[in-house]
Amino acid sequence: MELKQLVPLAGMLVMMVLVEIGAVLLSLPMKAAGFSAFEDPSSLINPLYFIAILLVFTAVLLVLLKYRYKHLIVAIIAISIFFTFVYIFSSIVAPFTSNEIVAVVVPLILSGLAIALLFRFPEWYVIDTLGILIAAGAASIFGISLGIVPVIILLVLLAMYDAISVYKTRHMITLAEGVIEMKTPILFVIPKKAGYSYIRDGIGKIGEGERGAFIMGMGDLIMPAILVVSANMFLKPGTLPFINIPALGAIIGSLAGLVVLLWFVNKGKPQAGLPPLNGGVIIGFLIGCALSGSWGWIML
Repeated sequence: MELKQLVPLAGMLVMMVLVEIGAVLLSLPMKAAGFSAFEDPSSLINPLYFIAILLVFTAVLLVLLKYRYKHLIVAIIAISIFFTFVYIFSSIVAPFTSNEIVAVVVPLILSGLAIALLFRFPEWYVIDTLGILIAAGAASIFGISLGIVPVIILLVLLAMYDAISVYKTRHMITLAEGVIEMKTPILFVIPKKAGYSYIRDGIGKIGEGERGAFIMGMGDLIMPAILVVSANMFLKPGTLPFINIPALGAIIGSLAGLVVLLWFVNKGKPQAGLPPLNGGVIIGFLIGCALSGSWGWIML
């Protein structure tokens, strides 16, 4: 494989590391701000709630796509992203001010500017840069909200669901095609060559012909990062500066899973991302636990 072919693939690996490190760094301010998705992180019911919400959200989007309510889809996605930005910027701003008005107004302004940039100028580098922040924030929220056992259950269930939705029902491909057609910024876009423009060139229909860029669902980077955050949050700190060994193992495992995924993606066919990604991050986490002797989570 030529160097120019390896560059975009390497870019995906870098993006995954940035999301996971960003999620870990955001986890403490998120925790301090009280941005928890579930009241009891150890509850084994939480993954089922997560899956149920995902199924309902996906079904709503598919129905809206079928009847071509594109503007409503864009509105729903924009509102969801806006509130994610609000949580992220609130957790970042809060430690630097004691003024309640500033702590509320500044995140709202920053979130509004970020949304305006995403939807008014959805170029690939804008989508990817802000997408890394969105993915890190979302992973951080769920990582601090779910204990390790619930996260592992969630990742296994999501991997199964992703495989079914891509290879069997294929509704995830339908959803992705709709998102691409509307240029909605909830996918990572990685150009294959210089001079590519997402606004001008788009992506094209999935699975048909050579495209100018790779695409990756935002969830493909968010889900593995949830275990990274959970491991770092609920296991004892290690000797490393800001991350423990199991969490570091999870990062390495997720990268290995991504390499496997990219090997299949490079063949030109749509692939379910979560089976190799979630499998890799779980295996890496378990290896990290073995190296550090961190097995107390099994009883949590």
